[in-house]
Amino acid sequence: MTTQLYILIFFMIIAAIAAIEIKDLLSSVVALGVVGLGVSLAFLLLQAPDLTIVQLVVEILCLVILIRATIKKDIPTRIGDLREVFSGVAVLIFIGVFLFYAYGVIKEMSVFGSPLMTVSKYYIENALQETGAANIVSAIILNYRALDTLGEATVLFTAVISVLAVMRHVGRKDRK
Repeated sequence: MTTQLYILIFFMIIAAIAAIEIKDLLSSVVALGVVGLGVSLAFLLLQAPDLTIVQLVVEILCLVILIRATIKKDIPTRIGDLREVFSGVAVLIFIGVFLFYAYGVIKEMSVFGSPLMTVSKYYIENALQETGAANIVSAIILNYRALDTLGEATVLFTAVISVLAVMRHVGRKDRK
């Protein structure tokens, strides 16, 4: 797993350098999106699915907002032959890298039904006595994982506010 993580970090560094050095703003935004998706894959490799989901949601929202902010209305519909070939090769490389990491993640997964951690057993046995809550799910979310829940709620709230700020029409002037 560490080899896969090092390879992923290497690709993230390359994408970050590309995002900085590329002159075309839209290509730079796409390279930045690759870095964010790499971070979510790293969370998945490190067995943190809750962080993976939050990272994917925030990354996709930010990518949509940044692409919407950088694309002009008068984009030409005809793309040169060389760019089409490069785009096809880039897509095939991305699919290959994705399948490589997906295979690694699936290979590392435990057999269905086998316990990954014993923390859940502790929660089930002690949550109601230690917290005094009537519901074990509420006890876990609001007592044991309160800071994690607050962080996820803050990230989602910030993403929603950002989308509303970019998509608003009041006070925006159309340039012609």
